[in-house]
Amino acid sequence: MPVITYRQALNDALRAELTRDKSVILLGEEIGIFEGSYKITAGLLDEFGPERVLDTPIAEEGFVGAAIGAAMLGMRPVVEIMTLNFSLIAMDQIVNHAAKIYGMFGGQTPVPLVIRMPGGGGQQLAATHSQNLEVWFAHVPGLKVVAPATPADAKALLLAAIRDNDPVIFLENLSLYNTKGEVPDGDDVAEIGKAAVAREGTDLTVISYSRATTVALEVARQLAGEGISIEVVDLRSLRPLDRETVCASVRKTSRAVVLEDDWLSYGVGAEISATLMEGAFDYLDAPVRRVAAAEVPLPYAKPLERAALPDANDLIKVIRELLDATSFSPPAAGTAGTST
Repeated sequence: MPVITYRQALNDALRAELTRDKSVILLGEEIGIFEGSYKITAGLLDEFGPERVLDTPIAEEGFVGAAIGAAMLGMRPVVEIMTLNFSLIAMDQIVNHAAKIYGMFGGQTPVPLVIRMPGGGGQQLAATHSQNLEVWFAHVPGLKVVAPATPADAKALLLAAIRDNDPVIFLENLSLYNTKGEVPDGDDVAEIGKAAVAREGTDLTVISYSRATTVALEVARQLAGEGISIEVVDLRSLRPLDRETVCASVRKTSRAVVLEDDWLSYGVGAEISATLMEGAFDYLDAPVRRVAAAEVPLPYAKPLERAALPDANDLIKVIRELLDATSFSPPAAGTAGTST
């Protein structure tokens, strides 16, 4: 399989769907001539023209509302909001219209709409441009919310989102755009609502999504050298949430840590913890632990920004505490990792 960037995987998915389905259109600020702030739409205006790739005014409520109307009339709009933080201007359209129209009108009017939004910290964009607000959208019935971690999932989930008849919030962490991975050629469409076991293990499960999954995999590789076997579950979809895959993993390993870039309180990690209490309580050897961002507006200064965001060292510290608390002993050199 070719190795490409997360950015290119998104571009390839958009090009494929614009080619396949004439009802697919793109809308967003500077996505045409400028090719998007992060160049996800590079080359698409030249290839498909201004009737399929539409530059919009700086008016999120207006162009999201226009896209909802277009979706109701049979188009399949893909909206790019320049940053997740600007979606706050369009929350009424997203929450009160896109999410509710299908249900309020008895299923007569699907809203096949995708809203793509980059977000997350680590880029020195300061507090109002570096947020992780995924739990706001995941809270709302009527929306689907996905947050891919790899280039392959970015492409496969975007294909699935564009073909879905429900509104899909498609979240992209800025730090992932230059990451690379193998991406299958062709029409490999993911299943929205299905988590993935990104790495199998036996001693402890780390549950994560988006950028946090790349951190979890890095930690799992590092700890494998010490004889500690970490299973990594990548949620991929936050609504619908694949509770069974999460619970099945923890029933196997008996220990769980949730890693997320969002704030700790009321976050996705809290929902996963509650899920495990209901679906895997009798299998747990210790309480579920959570690793998340500091509960502060994200600082601009780079050292403070780094300190506020969870990293590999934070995760390793919590994993070691959890294993120590359950009398875990790594196997002797040359033997397989086991839980005790």
